[in-house]
Amino acid sequence: MASAGGRSMKVVVVIQARLGSTRLPGKVLLPLGGRPLLERMLERVRQATTADDIVVATTRHAADAPIVSLAAACGVRCIAGHPDDLVDRHLAAARATDADAVVKIPSDCPLIDPAIIDQTIGFYRANHPRFAFISNLYPPSWPDGNDVEVMSRDALEITGREAKLQFQREHTTPFIWDQPERFALGNVVWANGRDLSASHRLTLDYQEDYQLIQAVFEALHRSDADSAPAFTVEAIVDYLEAHPEVRAINAMHVGKSWTQAHKGELRTLATGAEAAS
Repeated sequence: MASAGGRSMKVVVVIQARLGSTRLPGKVLLPLGGRPLLERMLERVRQATTADDIVVATTRHAADAPIVSLAAACGVRCIAGHPDDLVDRHLAAARATDADAVVKIPSDCPLIDPAIIDQTIGFYRANHPRFAFISNLYPPSWPDGNDVEVMSRDALEITGREAKLQFQREHTTPFIWDQPERFALGNVVWANGRDLSASHRLTLDYQEDYQLIQAVFEALHRSDADSAPAFTVEAIVDYLEAHPEVRAINAMHVGKSWTQAHKGELRTLATGAEAAS
Protein backbone atom coordinates (compact mmCIF):
# COMPACT_ATOMS: atom_id res chain seq x y z
CA MET A 1 0.00 0.00 0.00
CA ALA A 2 1.08 3.58 -0.56
CA SER A 3 2.69 5.29 2.39
CA ALA A 4 2.06 8.59 4.14
CA GLY A 5 4.91 10.17 6.04
CA GLY A 6 6.93 6.96 6.03
CA ARG A 7 4.09 4.77 7.29
CA SER A 8 1.27 2.84 5.68
CA MET A 9 -1.47 5.16 4.47
CA LYS A 10 -4.60 4.84 6.61
CA VAL A 11 -7.89 5.10 4.75
CA VAL A 12 -11.07 5.40 6.84
CA VAL A 13 -14.65 5.07 5.59
CA VAL A 14 -17.09 7.49 7.21
CA ILE A 15 -20.80 6.71 7.01
CA GLN A 16 -22.90 9.74 7.90
CA ALA A 17 -26.17 8.81 9.58
CA ARG A 18 -28.92 10.54 11.50
CA LEU A 19 -32.58 9.95 12.28
CA GLY A 20 -33.82 13.45 11.49
CA SER A 21 -34.31 13.08 7.73
CA THR A 22 -37.15 15.36 6.69
CA ARG A 23 -38.27 13.31 3.68
CA LEU A 24 -38.19 9.89 5.39
CA PRO A 25 -37.64 10.25 9.15
CA GLY A 26 -35.76 7.42 10.84
CA LYS A 27 -34.86 5.87 7.50
CA VAL A 28 -31.49 4.40 8.56
CA LEU A 29 -33.20 2.23 11.20
CA LEU A 30 -36.04 1.00 9.00
CA PRO A 31 -36.11 -2.83 8.84
CA LEU A 32 -34.41 -4.58 5.95
CA GLY A 33 -34.44 -8.34 6.00
CA GLY A 34 -35.20 -8.38 9.73
CA ARG A 35 -32.37 -6.03 10.75
CA PRO A 36 -31.94 -2.24 10.77
CA LEU A 37 -31.09 -0.84 7.37
CA LEU A 38 -27.86 0.73 8.65
CA GLU A 39 -26.72 -2.65 9.95
CA ARG A 40 -27.35 -4.19 6.52
CA MET A 41 -25.32 -1.40 4.94
CA LEU A 42 -22.45 -1.95 7.37
CA GLU A 43 -22.46 -5.64 6.40
CA ARG A 44 -21.87 -4.65 2.78
CA VAL A 45 -19.29 -1.93 3.47
CA ARG A 46 -17.31 -4.34 5.64
CA GLN A 47 -16.85 -6.63 2.64
CA ALA A 48 -14.69 -3.98 0.99
CA THR A 49 -11.02 -4.81 1.54
CA THR A 50 -9.25 -1.53 0.73
CA ALA A 51 -10.28 0.51 3.80
CA ASP A 52 -8.53 0.28 7.16
CA ASP A 53 -11.42 1.34 9.38
CA ILE A 54 -15.10 2.30 9.36
CA VAL A 55 -16.68 5.08 11.42
CA VAL A 56 -20.35 5.98 11.74
CA ALA A 57 -20.68 9.76 12.05
CA THR A 58 -23.94 10.83 13.68
CA THR A 59 -25.06 13.94 15.54
CA ARG A 60 -24.96 15.08 19.16
CA HIS A 61 -28.77 15.13 19.30
CA ALA A 62 -30.27 12.79 21.89
CA ALA A 63 -32.62 11.52 19.19
CA ASP A 64 -29.64 9.92 17.43
CA ALA A 65 -28.59 7.85 20.46
CA PRO A 66 -30.05 4.69 18.83
CA ILE A 67 -27.48 5.07 16.03
CA VAL A 68 -24.68 5.20 18.59
CA SER A 69 -26.07 2.03 20.20
CA LEU A 70 -26.43 0.23 16.88
CA ALA A 71 -22.86 1.05 15.86
CA ALA A 72 -21.60 -0.28 19.21
CA ALA A 73 -23.61 -3.48 18.77
CA CYS A 74 -22.07 -3.91 15.31
CA GLY A 75 -18.56 -3.30 16.64
CA VAL A 76 -18.13 -0.09 14.65
CA ARG A 77 -16.68 3.12 16.06
CA CYS A 78 -19.13 6.02 16.23
CA ILE A 79 -18.51 9.74 16.62
CA ALA A 80 -21.18 12.35 17.34
CA GLY A 81 -20.83 15.84 15.92
CA HIS A 82 -22.60 18.83 14.47
CA PRO A 83 -26.10 18.00 13.16
CA ASP A 84 -25.78 20.00 9.92
CA ASP A 85 -22.03 20.49 9.45
CA LEU A 86 -20.81 17.29 7.82
CA VAL A 87 -17.33 18.71 7.31
CA ASP A 88 -17.15 18.92 11.10
CA ARG A 89 -18.23 15.30 11.49
CA HIS A 90 -15.82 13.97 8.87
CA LEU A 91 -12.96 15.91 10.42
CA ALA A 92 -13.82 14.53 13.84
CA ALA A 93 -13.73 10.99 12.41
CA ALA A 94 -10.42 11.66 10.64
CA ARG A 95 -8.81 13.03 13.78
CA ALA A 96 -10.18 10.27 16.02
CA THR A 97 -8.72 7.58 13.75
CA ASP A 98 -5.57 9.43 12.61
CA ALA A 99 -6.71 8.93 9.02
CA ASP A 100 -4.61 9.98 6.03
CA ALA A 101 -7.61 9.80 3.72
CA VAL A 102 -11.35 9.83 4.39
CA VAL A 103 -14.00 8.07 2.32
CA LYS A 104 -17.46 9.62 2.38
CA ILE A 105 -20.29 7.11 1.93
CA PRO A 106 -23.79 8.35 2.85
CA SER A 107 -26.11 6.10 4.85
CA ASP A 108 -28.73 6.47 2.12
CA CYS A 109 -26.74 3.99 0.00
CA PRO A 110 -27.73 0.70 1.74
CA LEU A 111 -27.21 -1.48 -1.36
CA ILE A 112 -23.76 -0.12 -2.22
CA ASP A 113 -21.55 -2.67 -3.96
CA PRO A 114 -18.35 -3.38 -1.97
CA ALA A 115 -16.49 -3.88 -5.26
CA ILE A 116 -17.21 -0.26 -6.21
CA ILE A 117 -15.80 0.89 -2.87
CA ASP A 118 -12.67 -1.15 -3.51
CA GLN A 119 -12.26 0.10 -7.06
CA THR A 120 -12.51 3.75 -6.01
CA ILE A 121 -10.26 3.49 -2.95
CA GLY A 122 -7.90 1.27 -4.92
CA PHE A 123 -7.49 3.94 -7.58
CA TYR A 124 -6.77 6.54 -4.90
CA ARG A 125 -4.16 4.31 -3.26
CA ALA A 126 -2.52 3.37 -6.54
CA ASN A 127 -2.13 7.01 -7.52
CA HIS A 128 -1.24 8.53 -4.15
CA PRO A 129 -0.23 11.33 -3.72
CA ARG A 130 -1.25 12.47 -7.20
CA PHE A 131 -4.90 13.22 -6.37
CA ALA A 132 -6.47 15.16 -3.53
CA PHE A 133 -9.91 13.78 -4.36
CA ILE A 134 -11.18 10.68 -6.13
CA SER A 135 -14.83 9.79 -6.61
CA ASN A 136 -17.19 7.91 -8.89
CA LEU A 137 -19.62 10.83 -9.12
CA TYR A 138 -18.16 13.64 -11.24
CA PRO A 139 -19.38 12.60 -13.72
CA PRO A 140 -21.40 9.62 -12.43
CA SER A 141 -21.90 6.32 -14.23
CA TRP A 142 -23.03 3.71 -11.69
CA PRO A 143 -26.68 3.53 -10.56
CA ASP A 144 -27.44 6.25 -8.01
CA GLY A 145 -26.79 4.84 -4.55
CA ASN A 146 -23.21 3.67 -5.08
CA ASP A 147 -21.57 6.93 -4.01
CA VAL A 148 -17.89 6.80 -3.02
CA GLU A 149 -15.78 9.94 -2.47
CA VAL A 150 -12.18 9.73 -1.24
CA MET A 151 -10.41 12.86 -0.05
CA SER A 152 -6.97 13.42 1.41
CA ARG A 153 -6.77 14.49 5.03
CA ASP A 154 -5.08 17.71 3.87
CA ALA A 155 -7.95 18.57 1.52
CA LEU A 156 -10.47 17.88 4.28
CA GLU A 157 -8.56 20.05 6.77
CA ILE A 158 -8.46 22.90 4.22
CA THR A 159 -12.21 22.50 3.72
CA GLY A 160 -12.72 22.70 7.46
CA ARG A 161 -10.86 26.00 7.62
CA GLU A 162 -12.10 27.69 4.46
CA ALA A 163 -15.54 26.42 3.43
CA LYS A 164 -18.10 29.06 4.39
CA LEU A 165 -21.29 28.31 2.46
CA GLN A 166 -23.94 26.20 4.19
CA PHE A 167 -24.23 23.67 1.36
CA GLN A 168 -20.43 23.23 1.33
CA ARG A 169 -20.49 22.32 5.02
CA GLU A 170 -23.60 20.15 4.76
CA HIS A 171 -22.45 18.08 1.77
CA THR A 172 -18.77 17.83 2.84
CA THR A 173 -17.03 17.64 -0.53
CA PRO A 174 -18.30 20.35 -2.97
CA PHE A 175 -15.69 22.84 -1.72
CA ILE A 176 -13.08 20.39 -3.07
CA TRP A 177 -14.56 19.13 -6.33
CA ASP A 178 -15.86 22.56 -7.29
CA GLN A 179 -12.26 23.87 -7.45
CA PRO A 180 -10.48 21.63 -9.98
CA GLU A 181 -7.85 24.32 -10.55
CA ARG A 182 -6.84 24.03 -6.88
CA PHE A 183 -7.36 20.34 -6.03
CA ALA A 184 -6.24 17.46 -8.25
CA LEU A 185 -9.39 15.48 -9.03
CA GLY A 186 -9.94 12.00 -10.41
CA ASN A 187 -13.05 10.04 -11.33
CA VAL A 188 -13.60 6.29 -11.53
CA VAL A 189 -16.10 5.24 -14.19
CA TRP A 190 -17.99 1.99 -14.65
CA ALA A 191 -15.69 -0.17 -16.73
CA ASN A 192 -18.48 -1.69 -18.81
CA GLY A 193 -19.11 1.68 -20.46
CA ARG A 194 -22.69 1.99 -19.26
CA ASP A 195 -24.11 5.05 -17.56
CA LEU A 196 -27.15 4.20 -15.43
CA SER A 197 -26.74 7.10 -13.02
CA ALA A 198 -29.79 8.93 -14.34
CA SER A 199 -31.99 5.90 -14.93
CA HIS A 200 -31.52 3.57 -11.94
CA ARG A 201 -32.08 4.87 -8.41
CA LEU A 202 -30.91 2.78 -5.42
CA THR A 203 -30.55 5.62 -2.93
CA LEU A 204 -32.93 6.14 0.01
CA ASP A 205 -34.77 9.44 0.42
CA TYR A 206 -38.44 8.61 -0.08
CA GLN A 207 -40.91 5.88 0.87
CA GLU A 208 -40.88 4.63 -2.73
CA ASP A 209 -37.09 4.26 -2.55
CA TYR A 210 -37.51 2.12 0.56
CA GLN A 211 -40.07 -0.07 -1.17
CA LEU A 212 -37.74 -0.66 -4.12
CA ILE A 213 -34.75 -1.38 -1.85
CA GLN A 214 -36.86 -3.86 0.13
CA ALA A 215 -37.91 -5.65 -3.05
CA VAL A 216 -34.34 -5.89 -4.36
CA PHE A 217 -32.99 -7.08 -1.02
CA GLU A 218 -35.67 -9.74 -0.59
CA ALA A 219 -35.03 -11.01 -4.12
CA LEU A 220 -31.22 -11.11 -4.03
CA HIS A 221 -30.11 -11.48 -0.41
CA ARG A 222 -28.91 -14.97 0.51
CA SER A 223 -29.63 -16.53 3.89
CA ASP A 224 -25.95 -17.47 4.17
CA ALA A 225 -24.88 -13.89 3.37
CA ASP A 226 -22.60 -13.74 6.41
CA SER A 227 -20.27 -16.13 4.60
CA ALA A 228 -21.12 -15.22 1.00
CA PRO A 229 -20.18 -12.18 -1.09
CA ALA A 230 -22.70 -9.35 -1.18
CA PHE A 231 -24.89 -9.31 -4.26
CA THR A 232 -23.43 -7.02 -6.89
CA VAL A 233 -24.65 -3.93 -8.67
CA GLU A 234 -24.75 -6.00 -11.87
CA ALA A 235 -27.13 -8.44 -10.16
CA ILE A 236 -29.32 -5.54 -9.06
CA VAL A 237 -29.45 -4.09 -12.57
CA ASP A 238 -30.26 -7.49 -14.06
CA TYR A 239 -33.06 -7.95 -11.54
CA LEU A 240 -34.55 -4.51 -12.20
CA GLU A 241 -34.39 -4.97 -15.95
CA ALA A 242 -36.17 -8.32 -15.58
CA HIS A 243 -38.77 -6.75 -13.27
CA PRO A 244 -39.73 -3.34 -14.71
CA GLU A 245 -42.62 -3.12 -12.26
CA VAL A 246 -40.10 -2.98 -9.40
CA ARG A 247 -37.92 -0.44 -11.17
CA ALA A 248 -41.02 1.72 -11.68
CA ILE A 249 -41.71 1.96 -7.92
CA ASN A 250 -39.48 5.01 -7.42
CA ALA A 251 -39.33 6.21 -11.01
CA MET A 252 -40.87 9.56 -10.03
CA HIS A 253 -37.71 10.35 -8.03
CA VAL A 254 -35.07 9.28 -10.57
CA GLY A 255 -32.60 12.06 -11.31
CA LYS A 256 -33.28 14.09 -8.18
CA SER A 257 -30.15 15.47 -6.51
CA TRP A 258 -29.20 18.12 -3.95
CA THR A 259 -27.06 19.79 -6.62
CA GLN A 260 -30.18 20.94 -8.45
CA ALA A 261 -30.89 23.46 -5.70
CA HIS A 262 -27.38 24.93 -5.94
CA LYS A 263 -26.71 25.12 -9.67
CA GLY A 264 -26.21 28.86 -9.46
CA GLU A 265 -23.58 28.48 -6.72
CA LEU A 266 -21.59 25.53 -8.08
CA ARG A 267 -18.89 26.64 -10.49
CA THR A 268 -18.41 23.22 -12.07
CA LEU A 269 -19.31 19.58 -11.71
CA ALA A 270 -15.64 18.69 -12.21
CA THR A 271 -16.19 17.37 -15.74
CA GLY A 272 -12.50 17.87 -16.33
CA ALA A 273 -11.52 15.30 -13.71
CA GLU A 274 -9.31 12.51 -14.92
CA ALA A 275 -11.20 9.26 -15.45
CA ALA A 276 -10.07 5.72 -14.78
CA SER A 277 -11.80 2.46 -15.56
